[in-house]
Amino acid sequence: MSCFGLNPRVRQSGLGAAHHGRISKVGRSHARAMLVEAAWAAAKAPEPLHAFFVRIRARRGHQVAAVALARKLTVLRWHLLTKEQDYIWARPALVARKTRDMELRAGLPQKKGNRRGPAYAYNVKELREREADLARQAERSYEQFVARWKTRPPRTPPGPQDSARGSQ
Repeated sequence: MSCFGLNPRVRQSGLGAAHHGRISKVGRSHARAMLVEAAWAAAKAPEPLHAFFVRIRARRGHQVAAVALARKLTVLRWHLLTKEQDYIWARPALVARKTRDMELRAGLPQKKGNRRGPAYAYNVKELREREADLARQAERSYEQFVARWKTRPPRTPPGPQDSARGSQ
């Protein structure tokens, strides 16, 4: 997080309570901007990240939700790289299509012949819709999971009346 400046600032002195503030913005500003742009794109796609964005946006606003999603994307990227795994909610046909488009833009030659590559699956509407349905199902299951969370009542610091009652 700190490499991109997405970690919250913490003000704390001694044994006192820690006060978490805004993001530190210490680090690579261009990378942070790219992560926020990726967060805006991820917020539009039907998957659990979209549900996360909607949940935070309802409480804190869309700008804070975008930065929170950028932070979540960074954590997700770190876990995927360290565990050498693929993103479980990736849509394979869409990923293959985007990868092939990038290869062509980078200058790789077009493949000749009548053999279809993995990117062709994106052209099959039924398969594309099935992948999108799975992503929407994952989004709904995330929403149901979060809906079962129980909110804690706000903590109130002990006042002079509470300490008087405790000594009786």
